[in-house]
Amino acid sequence: MAKKMKTMDGNCAAAHCAYAFSEVASIYPITPSSTMAEYVDEWSAKGQKNIFGQTVDVCEMQSEAGAAGAVHGSLQGGALTTTFTASQGLLLMIPNMYKMAGELLPAVFHVSARAIAAHALSIFGDHQDVMACRQTGFAMLASGSVQEVMDLGGIAHLAAIRGRVPFLHFFDGFRTSHEIQKIEVMDYADLAKLVDYKALKEFKDRALNPEHPVLRGTAQNPDVYFQGREAANKFYDAIPDIVNDYMQEISKITGREYKPFNYYGAPDAEEIIVAMGSVCEAIEETVDYLNARGKKVGVVKVHLYRPFSAKYFFDVMPATVKKIAVLDRTKEPGAPGEPLYLDICNLFYGKENAPVIVGGRYGLGSKDTTPTHIASVFESLAAAEPKNGFTISICDDVTNLSLPSRDTINAAPEGTTRCKFWGFGSDGTVGANKDAIKIIGDNTDLYAQAYFDYDSKKSGGVTMSHLRFGKKPIKSTYLLDEADYIACHKPSYVYQYDVLEGLKKGGTFLLNCVWSPEELEDRLPGHMKRYLAENDIQFYTINAVKIASEIGLGGRINMVTQAAFFKLSEVIPLDQAVPLLKDAIGRN
Repeated sequence: MAKKMKTMDGNCAAAHCAYAFSEVASIYPITPSSTMAEYVDEWSAKGQKNIFGQTVDVCEMQSEAGAAGAVHGSLQGGALTTTFTASQGLLLMIPNMYKMAGELLPAVFHVSARAIAAHALSIFGDHQDVMACRQTGFAMLASGSVQEVMDLGGIAHLAAIRGRVPFLHFFDGFRTSHEIQKIEVMDYADLAKLVDYKALKEFKDRALNPEHPVLRGTAQNPDVYFQGREAANKFYDAIPDIVNDYMQEISKITGREYKPFNYYGAPDAEEIIVAMGSVCEAIEETVDYLNARGKKVGVVKVHLYRPFSAKYFFDVMPATVKKIAVLDRTKEPGAPGEPLYLDICNLFYGKENAPVIVGGRYGLGSKDTTPTHIASVFESLAAAEPKNGFTISICDDVTNLSLPSRDTINAAPEGTTRCKFWGFGSDGTVGANKDAIKIIGDNTDLYAQAYFDYDSKKSGGVTMSHLRFGKKPIKSTYLLDEADYIACHKPSYVYQYDVLEGLKKGGTFLLNCVWSPEELEDRLPGHMKRYLAENDIQFYTINAVKIASEIGLGGRINMVTQAAFFKLSEVIPLDQAVPLLKDAIGRN
């Protein structure tokens, strides 16, 4: 059967899996998880069927606590139920999460992991929220890319049904939830074959029903409460094998190898990084780059974070490893180390010839983490005494914990075309680029990736769209540092930002402005003119505002500049691109 490829973001991939296995979705919106619920609500309104031939019943509550309570009640009523949340929204669900886990209900939460408001609020991604849930009794499954969200999202539902332990499936907010990639879509018919229908019937039979009443939600005294807590042990002991079994089934369908822990790198590596989430993709790029230059390094990617299985970790870790750096995307002030680091240390407690283990923090609040920063971790590991408790990608001049970054390295595969678009929040640039990357992904044999960098003002703020496409899979889970094509859709930015930063020699620059060619000499800053001349930049201008006004688009210049992009980039012949652009407009 031909593989179905489609260009989508991580939230859409998670919603695809959640819709397949859910009878009820109880929702309350919070950035960056909201679009998961929006997709499910839209599909339900259109009458789309899940794998059981039903339309998902969607209920929007008035708070996250209400949504969690509705999930709990729905599960007690015998309905497979899901929700979507992040950050403070997830924290408000914690009391109900304890109940769902304690009562062995197969809930599945899909979480676009996000920072927690501490000294300041941040709507951007890290693992602070999910790490605050690791004590609830939920199993925790991590995905590191849009493709992994599609492949592993269903495993959370399948394993929850068979194992009776609720699952939290998480992936990085914005970096994965909003990153658009061309991926292979899981077919509902394939997923339906994997359901443990005997376990599903048993769940339905346990539902609250006036025909066979039972007592639940009791209060217990010291004589039995402790024993009741311990009685769940066997269910948690079984989860790693259940998850591994389903991973093997998914691997058979997709051809992509999944395990509770996956290893990537030199089989005889001496230095490795352990991490989870989107950074693993960038680490893989860096491992390839360093190993091609004589190093022996690798990465262990954590998928099943809870229950944490020593057996499956040691199954994949090379026996040659002498030093390990553990990267955590969270901060736990006052602790002897961050959670994943302490978990790895615990694995080696009391073992002879244990490797040196150090931990560090990265990526809080979506701080960009590049191969250059990751290379600095491997460089520190190679030292006689690797630094512990370090940070990367920031300059810590207060407590001096940050590792120094050396020369910038470009670890992306050759042949990848990279484009950056400077826009103004609400001018349509981001929306047009979403259309553009989907057109490229769905109508060519190229792999495609898009990520949109904007501040929390959204409308009215500066936006930067980062697009990549090429013949090889794209693992670059970080912002562009080099570009083949840059477009600036707001002329005042030439005075405010270094819009040409990273544009490679011989690259293309498009400036939307009202200036005539003669006026450019006076209007452009001197450093820009020098960069254009010294780097043989192909420089074009367009008066998109005038064109948009003349054809009735008002201030929406996005389709004008998008047509210019297809003309100049030549990724798709213009005569093919124009009808596809028109189709995209019609769908929107």
